[in-house]
Amino acid sequence: MNVALHVWSTYVRLTERWPVIATLVPFLPILALWEILAWAGVFPPAFFPSPGNVVKSFVTLTYKGILPDYLQDSLVRLALGAAIGIVLGIPFGLLIATNKIAHRVFWPILLFFQAIGDIAWLPILLIWFGFGLGTMTFVIVYTVLFPIVLNTVLGVETIPRDLPRAARSLGSSSLSVLCHVILPGALPNILTGLRNGLGYGWRALIAVEIIVGTSGIGFLMFDARRAGSTTEIILGMIILGTLWYIVDAWILAPLEKATGERWGIVAS
Repeated sequence: MNVALHVWSTYVRLTERWPVIATLVPFLPILALWEILAWAGVFPPAFFPSPGNVVKSFVTLTYKGILPDYLQDSLVRLALGAAIGIVLGIPFGLLIATNKIAHRVFWPILLFFQAIGDIAWLPILLIWFGFGLGTMTFVIVYTVLFPIVLNTVLGVETIPRDLPRAARSLGSSSLSVLCHVILPGALPNILTGLRNGLGYGWRALIAVEIIVGTSGIGFLMFDARRAGSTTEIILGMIILGTLWYIVDAWILAPLEKATGERWGIVAS
């Protein structure tokens, strides 16, 4: 028992000093099991490649420039769709949350289109835009938009009504109240919506690339299926999970936490 406690305390100290250890250690048993199964030949190598073969595929595709180009295409599409979704979603959410007429008009429409999945748009999008960036951008914007709008509305509704009233009684204009009271108070929820929206948008992008793409990580995986290369499919899956973990854990989650610590008290 004492040995276990000592090992655990050492592990905690190491993870506090080097947080990346806490990220990598949980995957070691999975990696070991994967290597054992591949080495034992439980499944045919063509269907179940070893970690070493996946690493070789990563090096080969990177050296040829295929993987960096495809990864860049996916990230650019996500960034473009997310930017449009943010520009549209935050003002639209503020309008619905602060204007009763807008809420009555747009809220039912918002709920209606939210129920229509992003992939359900693909047949008509292919007719409108074809197999191109327009279709992919629409799907990403559509996916990112709803979490941002809904969380913006939620964020505004959680602000105590006395705060805007107090600001107005002190002579603040409507624009000043919006910028200095409502928007900061709703910002933690907006960041949560952005985090969720980007996660949904990333998955939607991969699905669209698989169906209509001619490049990107999703296309890489689908093209590997046609070639029967399970190694590249697994490599694509690992890249997807790793990349999103980096974006979420190292960028979005700290930003959401910092925003909550800075402005969360406004909504408490």
